[in-house]
Amino acid sequence: MGRSEELMKRAEKYIPGGVNSPVRAYRSVGMTPRFIQGATGSYIFDVEGNKYIDYICSWGPMILGHNRQEILKKVVRACEDGLSFGAPTEIEVEMAEFICQNIPHVEMIRMVNSGTEAVMSAIRAARGFIGRNKIVKFSGCYHGHSDCLLVDAGSGLMTAGIPGSAGVPEGCTRDTLTAEYNNLSSVEQLFEANPGEIAAVIVEPLAANMGVVLPEEDFLPGLRKLCDREKALLIFDEVITGFRLAFGGAAEKFGVTPDLVTYGKIIGGGMPVGAYGGRKEIMEMVAPLGPVYQAGTLSVNPVAMAAGLTQLQLRYEHPEYYKDLEKKGEKLYGSMERLVREYDAPCTVNHLASLGCVFFTEGLVRNYEDAKASDTEEFARYFRWMLERGIHLAPSQFEAMFLSDAHSDENIEETLSVFEDYLKQRK
Repeated sequence: MGRSEELMKRAEKYIPGGVNSPVRAYRSVGMTPRFIQGATGSYIFDVEGNKYIDYICSWGPMILGHNRQEILKKVVRACEDGLSFGAPTEIEVEMAEFICQNIPHVEMIRMVNSGTEAVMSAIRAARGFIGRNKIVKFSGCYHGHSDCLLVDAGSGLMTAGIPGSAGVPEGCTRDTLTAEYNNLSSVEQLFEANPGEIAAVIVEPLAANMGVVLPEEDFLPGLRKLCDREKALLIFDEVITGFRLAFGGAAEKFGVTPDLVTYGKIIGGGMPVGAYGGRKEIMEMVAPLGPVYQAGTLSVNPVAMAAGLTQLQLRYEHPEYYKDLEKKGEKLYGSMERLVREYDAPCTVNHLASLGCVFFTEGLVRNYEDAKASDTEEFARYFRWMLERGIHLAPSQFEAMFLSDAHSDENIEETLSVFEDYLKQRK
């Protein structure tokens, strides 16, 4: 028995399923999870000393690579002043100024501790501002684990095959309406069936929790027009795409302006940070200015702010990083596409910039139903093949691959070589 197996047995006695987030259990791939000792750059190391090229990147935050020294130094310095104060600090002002001054559609922002908190709070603010209760979400889009959004969700719910969650009363989801991603007609039908009742439409502008599913050309502009016509708010959940597809996230990449936006992952530089922001008149509804209550004891933790602000500043000061990431993405995912065609493999590779996913299904993957048609058993075989040869992927068909600035050409070439060997042995 290896060290990871020993730790898993210990964990299972005291932690449900042995893990603190379900997908980490490796159940969908029939393995014991690798317990991680440390990471640096593009590499992650398990407790047995094995080294892997890492494409999880802590599920997205490590866009600069693991253990980036500029961030580490700022974190250590912040720790020297104290870990938490429960009071305002200068660095949270600097964070808010930096984001609002450099992202045009964010006029005011409020910091929280996670993407789940950010989305929950943004929806509350939207309902309070519009004065309606119903919201529209999309099948396969995951917006955190708050009660009202665990309806046809992606991410770990897809992996586990759970349609929702026990413990969520029907009343919590009564006002959540579900549309089909990339299908504007399905949204229009919900507005027609619920006239004057919908407060907001929330969407992952690039759906990265059912694999990677790109918006079709007219989808996001169409949502903007529908929301304007129906006097509802458009919320972009940019917990994954924010500061990744571009500094201004998917809103900048696709040229569509939301009313509210949620952030997480990259905004924390690896620390637990989330945020929601947008139009000033909406954000002024939030307490203590307005009647929409939201609070957090550890919100804007100064150590987390030091990590997040440093990472954002580095991204902003070096716009070439985004061009470099796009080149890396095309080299990795574009080459995967070509190899799939060469070996006539029953796979579809979806990708944009630094995000990608290999779906084990033929044909286009443009929505939740297409993604669910994937062969998860074949994905499990693929996952094991890659992991055993030093490539660290998410243990789920329905999660994205993440590239970072730290991934080298050599890393990508090694990954492609292992991928090609996998395709060869399938034939």
